[in-house]
Amino acid sequence: MTASLSRTLNGLGLLALSLVLIAAFADQLLLGELPCPLCLLQRVGFVGCAFGLALNVKFGPRPSHYAVTILSACFGGAVSARQILGHIVPGTGTYGSAVLGLHYYTWALIVFAAIVLGCALMLLLDRQFEGAQAGQGAMTASARPRAATFGLAMLALAAFLALANGVSTVLECGGGLCPDNPVVYELLPGISKPKP
Repeated sequence: MTASLSRTLNGLGLLALSLVLIAAFADQLLLGELPCPLCLLQRVGFVGCAFGLALNVKFGPRPSHYAVTILSACFGGAVSARQILGHIVPGTGTYGSAVLGLHYYTWALIVFAAIVLGCALMLLLDRQFEGAQAGQGAMTASARPRAATFGLAMLALAAFLALANGVSTVLECGGGLCPDNPVVYELLPGISKPKP
């Protein structure tokens, strides 16, 4: 696998992560389901995964960039597992809507596991790292391959969604701790969760 193909695949990974964050925003904004603190931490995990893939798109594939993605996915997966365990006992209830019979936090765990698996498979393809490791940084800026337009567009989309998540979290939680079961944006009290 060439570095160029690797960048394209990482760009597709950024697109997939962006779609996950867009779906979370759609649920939040269109259905009025405000994310709980654990949901917000899962979003942090997805943004961290996107950051690792964005590094690969912008600067070329490196094992350390994949490590950022894997560590972020492990963090997000641990938070997802914690939320699943909090709702697994009968009678404890659930949080949010179900999609195809699974709640978002369960889907998040599945996606985080797929990210770890995908990065591990990418790490098996050594040829993508040859240019970077041969020169050990001696490559001039003009000799480095530039990120393709698609990759840069996905990088911009992921950056926008990361910023939007940060703004949304501040609006929801204000300057303090986020409520366990949020029903209103702390900084926008006129906007509340619709009644079922």
